[in-house]
Amino acid sequence: MAVVAGDSTVLSTPSGDLRGDTDGGVGVWRGVPYAEQPTGPRRFQAPDPLRPWAGVREATEHGPLPPQTKSFVGGGRDDPKARDEACLTLTVWSPDTTASLPVMVWIPGGAFVYGAGQFQFYNGSRLAANGNVVVVNVTYRIGVFGGFELGDLGNGFDDNLALRDQIAALRWVRDNIAAFGGDPDQVTVFGESAGATSVLALMAAPTAEGLFGRAIAQSPALPLIADREFRAANTHEFLRRLGVGADEVKALPQRQLRRAAGILQLKSTATTPTLAYGLTHGTDLLPLHPVEAARRGATLGVPLIIGTNSHEASMFAWTKPPMLPTTRESIDNYFARVAPHAKRQVLQAYPAYPRRSALIALGSDAMFGGPTWAFADAYGTHAPTRMYRFDHFGISLRMLGLGATHGSEIVHVHHSYASFVGRKLHPLGRRIQPGVGRRMQRAWLNFARGGDDADDEDWPRYEAGERLTRLITSTRDVMVSDPDAVRRSAWSAVY
Repeated sequence: MAVVAGDSTVLSTPSGDLRGDTDGGVGVWRGVPYAEQPTGPRRFQAPDPLRPWAGVREATEHGPLPPQTKSFVGGGRDDPKARDEACLTLTVWSPDTTASLPVMVWIPGGAFVYGAGQFQFYNGSRLAANGNVVVVNVTYRIGVFGGFELGDLGNGFDDNLALRDQIAALRWVRDNIAAFGGDPDQVTVFGESAGATSVLALMAAPTAEGLFGRAIAQSPALPLIADREFRAANTHEFLRRLGVGADEVKALPQRQLRRAAGILQLKSTATTPTLAYGLTHGTDLLPLHPVEAARRGATLGVPLIIGTNSHEASMFAWTKPPMLPTTRESIDNYFARVAPHAKRQVLQAYPAYPRRSALIALGSDAMFGGPTWAFADAYGTHAPTRMYRFDHFGISLRMLGLGATHGSEIVHVHHSYASFVGRKLHPLGRRIQPGVGRRMQRAWLNFARGGDDADDEDWPRYEAGERLTRLITSTRDVMVSDPDAVRRSAWSAVY
């Protein structure tokens, strides 16, 4: 696509002209809208297509974060602070606007309560520069405005708004990314935690077909996807707490809405592994839970990388949230609610129980490992699947006794060692990039370039039987057959 003469960061896109900036030696365009902003009458509705604009639009500053409280991930001095419902924007990094490069679209996590693509922890400049790819970070609605289901309220309220925003962003990529030097036919969608959960939901959403050709799911938390009946009960309890009718909800102030939904979120943490915030299956957009969709062969069938970290729950164990069982009491309550028939079988898979190491391993598997194994087993029978387990942890995590905790792999994929969180995890990472980061980023980039299309001797497919899994350690990567066989088998009684 032509670059506007005289300014290499001004691009002409189908939506209009954009003036960007540079970041780490690559072009960057921040605060780019991908849909009409969901304010006023558009509140709680699916995003409307973006209307083109006249003139040159400034894209040198980030758009606002979705409404949320402060989080550790976005705690750096350079992270944006402004918050607003008009948050449907993305960031694009491109090393060459005249090329036709692979595209990697990042969906951030945060349990559908926190998060945004603008955080420096997710900065895509190094990934774009090192891999010669176009990187797109998406910001979508979370909390009461996107992660809380109100679709059962009727006209004017659409379901799965977070997922609908992500689909709108992928449509924007399809229609506009060539202007940034990206190939719309070579798109990989990747994300972590709620972002990885979204990736698997996108693979089970019929309307997402054709919007991406590959997917990477880092530590998906599939219990964040609930059935429509569960969500509808929360919806009507939400109305009762507000004391208004459905026709009055859109006009209520943000604080009142967030408070009512927040109370239900707190209530849900004590009663179920499924939280009040999350995605909803049993709708036209997401007919089936991703695991069930994979078992029926009703997914998009794109090549997939999927995996978890070896100590997912260690960070959460500090606060002991009930929905992620890491204490004897919460484990007893968990099985009483979810799968009393499976309790004995699962506990036998943790010989050290109730020592701390076993409690953390069990909590990790309840939210992350169990459903991930179930999805991979089902999906691997229909489409090319690569499984990994991230085992690396540096000196900071070692001193804290956390191990390879939830989200600790992100810094290595993005090489965001200079970010606030990156400096905490790897103080020397800005000067000496860890070998694990070079290996992991190289593997992700090879996949995005199409390295999955043929049998890969370095990373064979994950298939039922051998279940070959790539263990990503501090010093090297090794392929192991079914490394967590006992635990995986035990959790099959639950998932």
